[in-house]
Amino acid sequence: MVGRVTHTAADLVEQIIRTTGLPAGEARRVVADVAAYFSEPVDDYVRRRHQELQLRGGKNDEIFDRIRAELAHRPVRAPDLSARQLRRIVYG
Repeated sequence: MVGRVTHTAADLVEQIIRTTGLPAGEARRVVADVAAYFSEPVDDYVRRRHQELQLRGGKNDEIFDRIRAELAHRPVRAPDLSARQLRRIVYG
């Protein structure tokens, strides 16, 4: 069996420094921001995106369809939630 390659945040910071020329401090901040974005719990993501899309004039049916599609394409896939389940997350 071939060993699994694991990368650390430090490896990613070094890669960003090499490929972009960003200073180390900025590269660390970028990695931290991306990690925080993708580790956001599903419920928090749904509430945040609902609010963002509502502020842009979106209607709930459109918003919930869009959020369902977005959740399906996140790197750590969320469960397939129905519009009703999404409403419960947002409105309780």
